[in-house]
Amino acid sequence: MTLRALACAVLCAGLAGCALAHDGTEIKTIFDQGLKEYDAGHYETAFKLFQSIDEEDVAAMRNEGLMLRKGQGTAKDPEAAEEMLGRAAEAGLATAQYDLAEMLLNGEAGDPDPKAALPWLTSAAQAHHPFAEYRLGVMYEQGTVVEKNLGFARTLYTQAAAAGVTDAKDRLAKLPPVPAAPVPGAQPADSP
Repeated sequence: MTLRALACAVLCAGLAGCALAHDGTEIKTIFDQGLKEYDAGHYETAFKLFQSIDEEDVAAMRNEGLMLRKGQGTAKDPEAAEEMLGRAAEAGLATAQYDLAEMLLNGEAGDPDPKAALPWLTSAAQAHHPFAEYRLGVMYEQGTVVEKNLGFARTLYTQAAAAGVTDAKDRLAKLPPVPAAPVPGAQPADSP
């Protein structure tokens, strides 16, 4: 018995219903089967497959959270979805960070909370999640929760538009033009 298997057996002995951890190949096989079941519309089976590996696979954790959010294969449960997406977001998954921020912005599990959404949008945008870049750009354009900064909004919109976010391209086109920077040492145009 390997040290890992022994440690897992000792840990599981104290927990009711604990299963041994899956190896990487098993996790991939279960995850891929979950995707196939989801794509086939077999949501309950997909949910159970993702749930079976949610402690071992962050993407499965996110998928479980999304299914809880939409009520696919399980009862719709915004609070549980937010908790599951929060765990995946904490683990650093940019897609989960965006999904959680979107839930918070929309108030899906309570009142809308843009302040709580801001760090998740920021993290996802830093990972170049295009919709996070767009939504964060809107916050900076409007000065919502953050200080208004059209230059930073422009940068975020440009990145999101380059990734195909049409709304970002539209908002970028509506921003006022950037004033030209003065040339060092040049005389103002109205000087004699």
